[in-house]
Amino acid sequence: MVYLSETVKLNNGLEMPLVGLGLWKIPNEVCASQVYEAIKLGYRLFDGAQDYGNEKEVGEGIRRAIDEGIVERKDLFVVSKLWNSYHDPKNVKPALQRTLQDLGLDYLDLFYIHFPLAFKYVPFEEKYPPGFYTGAEDAKKGVISLEKVPILDTYRALESLVEEGLIKSIGISNFRGILIHDLLAGAKIPPVALQIEHHPYLTQEQLLEYAKQVGIQVVAYSSFGPQSFIELDSELAKTTPTLFEHHKVNQIARRHDATPSEVLLRWATQRGIAIIPKSSNRDRLSTNLQINERFTLTDSDLDEISSLNKDIRFNDPFTWLDSKFPVFS
Repeated sequence: MVYLSETVKLNNGLEMPLVGLGLWKIPNEVCASQVYEAIKLGYRLFDGAQDYGNEKEVGEGIRRAIDEGIVERKDLFVVSKLWNSYHDPKNVKPALQRTLQDLGLDYLDLFYIHFPLAFKYVPFEEKYPPGFYTGAEDAKKGVISLEKVPILDTYRALESLVEEGLIKSIGISNFRGILIHDLLAGAKIPPVALQIEHHPYLTQEQLLEYAKQVGIQVVAYSSFGPQSFIELDSELAKTTPTLFEHHKVNQIARRHDATPSEVLLRWATQRGIAIIPKSSNRDRLSTNLQINERFTLTDSDLDEISSLNKDIRFNDPFTWLDSKFPVFS
């Protein structure tokens, strides 16, 4: 049985599924089949990025589903993110064209600025995706070089892509409130979505309230907190108690005959936050997609989970290599 997620209306009128499939860390060798199977299950939102290095495989899965008549392109909400190396306005469109080429698509439904950081440009033929690489000399030194590109310049280049019909919506990711405030002062087309690290250890309540005030949909990544970063060999993630074993989360899960992971996801969606969990397990994929129908948390449950906040951030550019980028400071 195919189950479709409920949607939220963005500030440009588009409907976006509240539950999607996150494509971060899906291995290339299984990515195409996982995307295809997810579409068969009912997933319509696919949250990818240039930096994930699997967009060709994502495109293969999408094309297979379209070729078999399971969906049409208009049924899907395909997302990617502009990597830090392509912030200079002259590099924004070529970077998008590379993503569209890899995906085999004519347009994106949503294109985020991945981080408010402009790395030094790296040509596609030198390294793609470049990740933290900004040149051979930097690699030897273990540093990341930046370019002097204001965020508004990058954003205006994205606005031109909306006008060309190459992207339908612009998003921002890993932005603080004051940076959003400044961006809105100069933007012609407001961003439709803000993607942030969001879990009970990092609730960011003031940012959520501000995003709602200005009409920007919040999308959560790393909904399970430290669990998302353990395999990246994060010392902080390894030493932070897992939310799956937290006694409060487990008590609430038992009350609703649910798993801890289901409780964490429902805590987000019940508060209007979109989620993009990843799973290779078919049953879990199906359960995640139907999370809003499974159970409803009480106000007391929601408050109890939110009270776990410790302002612990696992994805912080200040800890990247020897370069210190105060994105959240």
